[in-house]
Amino acid sequence: MTRALVEQAQAGDRDAFARLAADAVDRLYRTAWRILRDADAAHDATQQALMEAWRDLPSLRDPDRWEAWTYRLVVHAASRTQRRERGFTARVHLLAPDSETPDGSAALSDRDALDRAFRTLPVEQRAVVVLHHVQGLSLEEVARALGIPAGTARSRLHVATRRLRAALTADDRLPDLAPETRP
Repeated sequence: MTRALVEQAQAGDRDAFARLAADAVDRLYRTAWRILRDADAAHDATQQALMEAWRDLPSLRDPDRWEAWTYRLVVHAASRTQRRERGFTARVHLLAPDSETPDGSAALSDRDALDRAFRTLPVEQRAVVVLHHVQGLSLEEVARALGIPAGTARSRLHVATRRLRAALTADDRLPDLAPETRP
């Protein structure tokens, strides 16, 4: 079904593209949001990716690669968005909301520490982490989605994991910087 829609859209059928975009928009937005951690920036990156998809759709050689291709577009758009917004803090919540404890506290300090650690990663590493761990793509699928060799995807994931562990370990060792309360 998707292949037929892609082929119709490649031939200029706007309705077919609208259906493809409607099916992809939530997936692309979630990916952009997890990379950028900002709703407006994720919305912009998603729109950019879909506009590029419409513009460049005739150049997509394999209609079966629509999903991987749109992942690549949104990751690149998120990267451009982040570079454009100086001082913007990009981060991700890798802990899903359903990992919360019954009282809703959800190891909030763990999520905050993970956010701080995630911000230290370059966008290329964030993209691999999000696509693999959050979106559930295999490393081969991540590589195809990003247009990189599988070894590069594995390497980026390995380096990102090491950097996250190091940052989390360093975060655990930081002294409590809260001001002392005086009587």
